[in-house]
Amino acid sequence: MRYESTRGDCPQVSSAEAIKAGLAPDGGLYVPERMPRLTGEERNRLAGLDYPARAAELLGRFLPDYTPDELRRSTGAAYSKEKFSPPAITPLHRLDDSVSFLELWHGPTAAFKDIALQLLPHLLTGAVAKTGDKCEIVILVATSGDTGKAALEGFKDVPGTRCLVFYPEGGVSEVQRLQMATQAGANVGVTAVRGNFDDTQNGVKAIFTDRAYGAKLAGRGRRLSSANSINWGRLVPQIVYYFSAYAELQSSGAIKDGEAVNIVVPTGNFGNILAAYYAREMGLPVHRLICAANANNVLADFIRTGVYDRNRPFVKTASPSMDILISSNLERLLYELAGREAAVVRRWMSGLKTEGAYRVDAAAGERLQAVFWADSCTDAETYAAIKDTFTTYGYTIDTHTAVGKCVYEKYRRATEDGHRTIIAATASPFKFAASVVEAIAGPAAVAGKDEFTLLRELERISGTEAPVALSALPEKPVRHTAVCDRTDMSAAVDRMLGL
Repeated sequence: MRYESTRGDCPQVSSAEAIKAGLAPDGGLYVPERMPRLTGEERNRLAGLDYPARAAELLGRFLPDYTPDELRRSTGAAYSKEKFSPPAITPLHRLDDSVSFLELWHGPTAAFKDIALQLLPHLLTGAVAKTGDKCEIVILVATSGDTGKAALEGFKDVPGTRCLVFYPEGGVSEVQRLQMATQAGANVGVTAVRGNFDDTQNGVKAIFTDRAYGAKLAGRGRRLSSANSINWGRLVPQIVYYFSAYAELQSSGAIKDGEAVNIVVPTGNFGNILAAYYAREMGLPVHRLICAANANNVLADFIRTGVYDRNRPFVKTASPSMDILISSNLERLLYELAGREAAVVRRWMSGLKTEGAYRVDAAAGERLQAVFWADSCTDAETYAAIKDTFTTYGYTIDTHTAVGKCVYEKYRRATEDGHRTIIAATASPFKFAASVVEAIAGPAAVAGKDEFTLLRELERISGTEAPVALSALPEKPVRHTAVCDRTDMSAAVDRMLGL
């Protein structure tokens, strides 16, 4: 299995080289040269395995540079009981006879990014060793809230690495900000960027594609890599939990062997739903992938019309991790829609860069709509979904998961589709306690109260305990306070590295 760039202007590389590099030298994203397929019998065997074994089995299809023993050791360490509380790692919560929530937030930072970012350090350090590289690896991350903390926690004090995170100032929740600002570790750094997430993400991409800057770091024994889902080693572990969810539904008798399901994913950067798409391409029985967007509905519009247009107001919403107008991982899907013609992808990406928009051809649009359905919802609709889910079922969801629930209800009304449905629950409700309490109890319940007072209030309302990693944040010392302009990010990297 070799890996190629979506833009086609650089040679194929091994899986280890793709993980080590993160972004391809031509600015494209690495994708496998072919998609491995599972037979029904192979898929059914997953039901008899625990989560680490399922992960090792599936990752082996993509990562031939790693031995089966290496993958088993890595997944066993990443998904240990010390890091993930439930044995299932990503348990399903049955809401009713049609819907289950796939809880992806039981890791150390209470968000779905933990599933990949507890494993990525094992894959990346292994990749460095396998390619004979002696450089220190500098992990550079742009985050809209959750990836940053998960990357910091995953790479904390990992030998031979540094992890440097940028986030948009004022663009994350107070819990998310404190999770990053209080991060311990001798090899980590955090800087807020004056701008929104797209500014932050574009700044990081500019650093990755600045060859002179890369040469400067190489001269000092350092090499850049990424923990964002532009890195294949970050994306591929996300495929696993969709197979795992299907296996759990089979084991419980909720579905029959081979029965197709719908998967709903609240998404901004398109990585999580792209992993579901790859699972489908590998043979997971999926009827529809439902893309749920907030008021920054560039992805929903694209799926409906075939036009991607970021020329629109940027909206700060109650689901800040989805406040994104440039969805980096969409490029991997575009490569498939274009029949793996890199020249077509380059043309579309050029349009995005110069005009802020592009239109896919009719054939690509038909292939897109054959698999995906999409819609968006407002903050008011998001709050209504939280309240309705709590009032009707006694189940508490965060704002991002509520976007998924809201859009799924729109899908059901529009299509009357009765397929069993999995909704990705992407974060603990306690990460966004202020919004969740307001949704359930009304604006008066949050007036004049800080986020941690409201966290305790949500414990009382929901009858559940907040993750200790969140409730203990106010007692932790703030270690990172740096702020920079979006044009000064490379200098901020220099400062964090002590250059």
